[in-house]
Amino acid sequence: MSLMRSLYSGATGLETNSLDLSVIGDNIANANTIGFKRGRAAFEAALSQTLIGSQGQIGLGAQLQAVQKIIAQGALTNTGLATDLALQGDGFFAVKGTADGQSGTFYTRAGQFTLDKTGYLVNLDGLRVQGFTADATGVLGTTGGDLLVGNAASSPLGTANITLKANLQADATIPAAWDGTSWTTAAATSNTSTGVKIYDSLGAEHQVQIYFRKTGAGAWEWHALTDGAGVQGGVAGTPSEIASGTLGFDTSGKLTAVTQAGTFNPVGATQPQALTFNFGTPTPGGTGLDGITQFAGASATSFVGQDGYGSGSLSSISIDSEGKVTGAFSNGTSRVLAQVGVATFAAQDKLEGAVGNLYRQTSDSGDPSFGAPGTGGRASVVAGALEQSNVDLASEFVRMIAAQRGFEANSKTLQTADQLLSELIAIKR
Repeated sequence: MSLMRSLYSGATGLETNSLDLSVIGDNIANANTIGFKRGRAAFEAALSQTLIGSQGQIGLGAQLQAVQKIIAQGALTNTGLATDLALQGDGFFAVKGTADGQSGTFYTRAGQFTLDKTGYLVNLDGLRVQGFTADATGVLGTTGGDLLVGNAASSPLGTANITLKANLQADATIPAAWDGTSWTTAAATSNTSTGVKIYDSLGAEHQVQIYFRKTGAGAWEWHALTDGAGVQGGVAGTPSEIASGTLGFDTSGKLTAVTQAGTFNPVGATQPQALTFNFGTPTPGGTGLDGITQFAGASATSFVGQDGYGSGSLSSISIDSEGKVTGAFSNGTSRVLAQVGVATFAAQDKLEGAVGNLYRQTSDSGDPSFGAPGTGGRASVVAGALEQSNVDLASEFVRMIAAQRGFEANSKTLQTADQLLSELIAIKR
């Protein structure tokens, strides 16, 4: 009977509008959930019945077709925390571990990451972020995996080049013959000196003092001394000469000639360690003015530097738009440690939701395409920021009103059908 059918049709309307309110309520509840993607309930007409002997059809109400995830970009909010990451564009972060009682790889837009006690980059539930790890030289690998960055260290580099810029006083007097047997005699038999700290292959520091002694008009000699405790065969507290040479200048004060020789044999480290002292480019091939000069002004050093460093521990990390994790070390060096990966799907709205704002791959979503951010249509990374929920509260309230009115209208259908059935039963009385 059609009146009974109208009761069932009205009941389906109540159910579908209740489901719509459930989806809307879930959206509103997650309006402030990082990386949340709002849902949309899609409904369809239930199977209809064709009337005998006519072209008309009577519907059997409504039913839920699907709850579709709207994977639209959410607004980004700066946090200032280096390990907070947001995606600008299509794709998901991949995290690996156990969630919702299942182990495997999950996908998320929530980039609230941190370093765990073992140095892995993880989300707040401890699932490990997936990407590409770099070797000790900063070259990234091509196989995805966990990102171990918190225990990185910087190996030492032995000094190879020492650069010096200075002026040697042109009218300085010639001191007594060079005597480098002690620090006192070295200072007494030279005109000026300057110091530089160098490193051996183990990262050990060696303080080197370079003495300059005038030997004639436009002619100087130099001697590089270090404490004997740090060199093979040396005596602690007594200087050991590791390099020496001569300098020549023309009447304009330009450097015209440089010689150098010596051997540096640090204790316990690579022996010998080659050292090159760069005092400038002499004429005629160079300017003669880019290193040591000989002018009438007082002797003074304007720059001294070297290219070695000791070992260093990780001080901080930073992440760029390509997802590259760069570590800064206590010895002043930095290098790429890893790269956060991004996964895209052919049908990303077909991913299955899991606990903790995570998604699982399904047969309908297709296989993930995992690679570097900003490549192959993948999103770029914004560090120090998080992606907010894409829920628009104003739109959700409008949908809530529509669902409420739909529920009320369907209840009227039930009420009217009930009244008509009551009238029909009353005929028999």
